[in-house]
Amino acid sequence: MQTANASRASLRNGTLGPFDGPQWPHQASRSVYTSVAVLMGAVTISASLANGLVIAVSVRFKKLRSPLNYILVNLATADLLVTFFGSTISFANNAVGFFVFGKTVCRFEGFMVSLTGIVGLWSLAILAFERYLVICKPVGGFQFQQRHAVIGCLYTWVWSLVWTVPPLLGWSSYVPEGLGTSCGPNWYMGGTNNNSYIMALFVMCFALPLGMIIFSYANLLLTLRAVAAQQKEQETTQRAEREVTRMVITMVMAFLVCWLPYATFAMVVATSKDLSIQPALASLPSYFSKTATVYNPVIYVFMNKQFRSCILNTMSCGRIPLAMPETTPAVIAVRGGLALTSEGRGNKVAST
Repeated sequence: MQTANASRASLRNGTLGPFDGPQWPHQASRSVYTSVAVLMGAVTISASLANGLVIAVSVRFKKLRSPLNYILVNLATADLLVTFFGSTISFANNAVGFFVFGKTVCRFEGFMVSLTGIVGLWSLAILAFERYLVICKPVGGFQFQQRHAVIGCLYTWVWSLVWTVPPLLGWSSYVPEGLGTSCGPNWYMGGTNNNSYIMALFVMCFALPLGMIIFSYANLLLTLRAVAAQQKEQETTQRAEREVTRMVITMVMAFLVCWLPYATFAMVVATSKDLSIQPALASLPSYFSKTATVYNPVIYVFMNKQFRSCILNTMSCGRIPLAMPETTPAVIAVRGGLALTSEGRGNKVAST
């Protein structure tokens, strides 16, 4: 209803609404729409190939189906769906300059992008928490098994549904945002209904998973530092600790770079009265967050030595042999080439 009213008001004012025709030049120049279309086209191709490859090798290689890798496949699936329902639609809309698919698809896109985007966010949080449980062992002899991995994956989808269905039922809504070529939660029209939803979404689907990521990786770093302190004479241990520290910083910074602008922008606009925002600027955080579908597989999967070996073997049609044997020591992968192993009487940081 709000979208239809806005569209009719635009027509009365002599400008086209987001579903009526090209939005240039009253929203932004045609070059802006063309630039965004090129960006979304590049994201669509890159993310589809990267995440599709992750899922393909997980199906092909049995050794990748360990419980700790379930959440990586869940993340790749969510990113692939964001690409299909978000980036591809945004590419087509920006190419023509307006939301060409109509109001129903706008609501559907807003819902699906929010749903799969939050699944991706919580997948990163669950991934961090799983590593915390396995490496730091806060519950003693806890053994991470397949059922725990499945529960973690299911949690991301159920929790996301809890927070993305309400706009379809009247608590806020999904409407065109910024340039009018993509749809998302109504964070810029104001009002108690919209603002209360945006604030709840910010806390439960951004601040909470971010807090879990920081807590988990901070404890992981403390654990590895304690191990390194016990093995000061070993250069390998010290080097591994430094590399893990850089890895954790990279993960947290990538999360913040992709999602902090969008979350902060939505909160500022939703809580500030009479704040005027240029359409191009309003769209920037949303489109930038979609690029996370390219960063995620690179950071969390391609830099994992086991996944990388299987991916190279698949892409070379078997000409590049697998670098890791089928039977490996009891290694708990932290990420790309680093692990905390259990050997002999105590823990040991090692390269994998």
